[in-house]
Amino acid sequence: QVQLVESGGQLVQAGGSLRLTCAVSGRTFSKYALGWFRQAPGKEREFVAAISKSGGNTVYADSVKGRFTINRDNAKNTVSLQMNSLKAEDTAVYYCAAGNFVRYSDYSYDYSYDYWGQGTQVTVSS
Repeated sequence: QVQLVESGGQLVQAGGSLRLTCAVSGRTFSKYALGWFRQAPGKEREFVAAISKSGGNTVYADSVKGRFTINRDNAKNTVSLQMNSLKAEDTAVYYCAAGNFVRYSDYSYDYSYDYWGQGTQVTVSS
């Protein structure tokens, strides 16, 4: 069984930065594509960013492109999301997810992922 635990969420002012980390248990970490999604109050969960098994390919939602960076450390079994120039509309619960057989074209779809964390709250004050 794969478990994902997010950390790093907190209250931050608009324009500030935050780094989220997701620790993934299991010995097959390098076999999973990894993604970050978020869900704001009253809204559906939306894709934020994803990274391939090797880390060589990344995909970002247009709303975060140029501000957020996803990285993975296959030695530490972690995936991170560096968030800069935060905006009030970035306020949401952020979830990390792992998928075993995710095609590049499907990185942004939540149904592509098999395992999910419990989420971490990010609040950006304006």
